[in-house]
Amino acid sequence: MSAVVADAPVSEGTGARVSPNGALFALARFEARRLLTRVPVVVAFMAYAAWIVWHTPGSWDGYPALQDADRDTQAMPMLVGLAVLVCANFAALRPVRHGTEQHLGVLAMPPWRRTTAHALSVVPAALLTAVCVGGQFTWEALKPGAIGHGSPAELAAGPLVVLAAGTTGVLVASVVRSPVAAPLLVVPLLYMLVLGSGSGGADGVSWLAPVVVESGGDALPSGLLGRPAAWHALYLTGAALCAAFLAVLRAGGRNVAVRTGVALTLALAVAGGVLQARGAQPSPELTAARERAVSDPELRCTERGRSTYCAFPEWVPRVGDWAGVVDRVQALAGGSARERRLVVGQRVGTASDLVSDAAIPPQTEAGRVTVRTAWGGNRVPEFSSAVAAVLVTGSERAGGELCDGRMVTLMWLSLSWQDDPMDALRRVRLDDSVSGPAIVLSPTEPLSMTAGQTDVVRRLLEKPAGGTGERVKAHWDELTEPGVTTARAAELLGVAGPREADSCE
Repeated sequence: MSAVVADAPVSEGTGARVSPNGALFALARFEARRLLTRVPVVVAFMAYAAWIVWHTPGSWDGYPALQDADRDTQAMPMLVGLAVLVCANFAALRPVRHGTEQHLGVLAMPPWRRTTAHALSVVPAALLTAVCVGGQFTWEALKPGAIGHGSPAELAAGPLVVLAAGTTGVLVASVVRSPVAAPLLVVPLLYMLVLGSGSGGADGVSWLAPVVVESGGDALPSGLLGRPAAWHALYLTGAALCAAFLAVLRAGGRNVAVRTGVALTLALAVAGGVLQARGAQPSPELTAARERAVSDPELRCTERGRSTYCAFPEWVPRVGDWAGVVDRVQALAGGSARERRLVVGQRVGTASDLVSDAAIPPQTEAGRVTVRTAWGGNRVPEFSSAVAAVLVTGSERAGGELCDGRMVTLMWLSLSWQDDPMDALRRVRLDDSVSGPAIVLSPTEPLSMTAGQTDVVRRLLEKPAGGTGERVKAHWDELTEPGVTTARAAELLGVAGPREADSCE
């Protein structure tokens, strides 16, 4: 039996010559459809979509900083990438698994073109990942509480990881002609991906991982992030294309275009890797800007009612939310506190990286209240408690040292106006309790409640707020007098006092 191999075969019946590139793209489309319908890939995309639907509605309590939300799109595509890697590898090894490899030698399409088709077949999976990434980020950006700016380079990381994983699967198939190679490769890749996507600090070496998701610290202004996201996108692009060209070269595509492609894409990957390693180290200018953001931030101040609100420029849209809390708390106060001018200033504990969550020292100046960059959820009662502490004691420093019965008035001011005061009490306490002693969270140093104070506050929150509010205004001077006992505060507010005196009184 003999066969004639031609680069441009003649189609039967018409005598028309068929383009080799047309056959290549037809095979690529066929393999892409098969890849997208393989069970692991379908399951991975379904899990990805389900995670977006489950995670996104409640992420950041509805108040995302988009410069953090773009990084949040990078972790889940790695799951899709692993599925694409295995399935692309299996597709490229189909002749080996079915024992038909020797028969393909009679086809007009040489092995290197078939390998090229397999490499191209992973592109639709990367594009579908891009659609998922875009949908998730758009959902975040359309939330009423969204602020800041996302990075196209950060958003590109997820689709590029899938593309690189798919071409790596094709490359492995051209080097190791065994179907078990890709599944075995998944184990070290999972280990590497978990380490690379952790919340630890990111140095030059860690940026060689497909994804580096730094999280855990305060949200920072976009200009202070210092992440080499653009260079990382170049690195991933070069790695993905280099794997594809190497696979084609390994399969016999030794023409000038393939060799040049290997050289250029390898240069892209190396250049991206080197430049991202350099970019991972903050420049002196960035370091100085981060230090200023902590010690002397450049804030934009606006007047709302009686108070002044100072925020990083990207956070100015949240001033209305802060002012709403201040107005509600101040409306419940009595005496001069009801008309006191406050200065609400935004602060961060550290800007040295995106991982550290440093404490912020309380301010000693009277009438100054700290608000952090996070908002929504538990951050609302925490900020409300800070406002109440300044109204009751005069300053954040004095509020942090509070131990006597003034804590009862402070917590009632902080919680009574909220939709579910008892739930707010639970969320603002470190141990999520509504009984016994506990630490009360605050933007700066935490406050402290004794068991007796907790009992009195709980009784007050169970009563209608109107009657208690009249008593607070009528007895404001005595309720905010240093040294007032919890029992006396309870008596003035018309509820039963604690069974025994608090240890700090």
